[in-house]
Amino acid sequence: MTAALTAEGLHTFYGKSHILHGVSLEAAEGKVTALLGRNGAGKTTTLRSLMGLTPPREGQVTIFGTKTTGMPPFRVAGLGVGFVPEGRRIFPNLTVDENLMVPLVRPGPWTPASVYKLFPRLEERKSNRGRQLSGGEQEMLSIGRALLLNPKLLMLDEPSQGLAPLIVREVFRIVAQMRSEGITVLLVEQNVRMSLEIADHAYVLDDGQVVVVPVGPGVISEIRWPSRVSFMMPPEGVPRYRKLSGPSTSGPKGCVPGKVSRGSQVCTRRMRGV
Repeated sequence: MTAALTAEGLHTFYGKSHILHGVSLEAAEGKVTALLGRNGAGKTTTLRSLMGLTPPREGQVTIFGTKTTGMPPFRVAGLGVGFVPEGRRIFPNLTVDENLMVPLVRPGPWTPASVYKLFPRLEERKSNRGRQLSGGEQEMLSIGRALLLNPKLLMLDEPSQGLAPLIVREVFRIVAQMRSEGITVLLVEQNVRMSLEIADHAYVLDDGQVVVVPVGPGVISEIRWPSRVSFMMPPEGVPRYRKLSGPSTSGPKGCVPGKVSRGSQVCTRRMRGV
């Protein structure tokens, strides 16, 4: 299996705060890879490190065979990487049409016309300004804008955040469709159930480290695990995690390790190596 993206031993800081502690992961070409975890686990920082927005101080990132560690974000994007940031980040004072004119269009099947075909609702709203769109419409616009780069790799940062359940399902349907279009997807999410319905591989991040999640039930109960999802192992030396009983010290209030609560967040608790 060819890796479109490989990250090895990433250590990323915000000032003196050490956020990522040796994160290593791969995104297989043509597959959907999910990166799951609770708030503050380091998921967004991982994507920012991969895109060059917050360069890691240690470690290496390779995208389509090119070492991108230290590259500015525009050069990473030039390799065929699309990025849908958390919070959509559309231009609120530009119309839908004008937002779709912002990206530098690369040769390929994705054009404004094909984006409107994928998102008919956007075509109906093409003359509306970004601030007049609903949250779901803004997310569609953010995804459509990234697709205009005709990316080979698409990174999405919590696309379901703040959306109504019906819109969430539609967004995940579109993410799954990207795989059928031959696009490699790296999906950052807290919505465990929906992510695992479409993911081929999955990592769980907690406290800036990739944690061990075995195949099958046992770490996160009350989920019917799709048999085609494989869970990736962290590098040697990273502390392992296991299901516990009793309240969590690192999850949200009322969170029980090994279970999903409060919007399907992953609840975990650090243990000594097991």
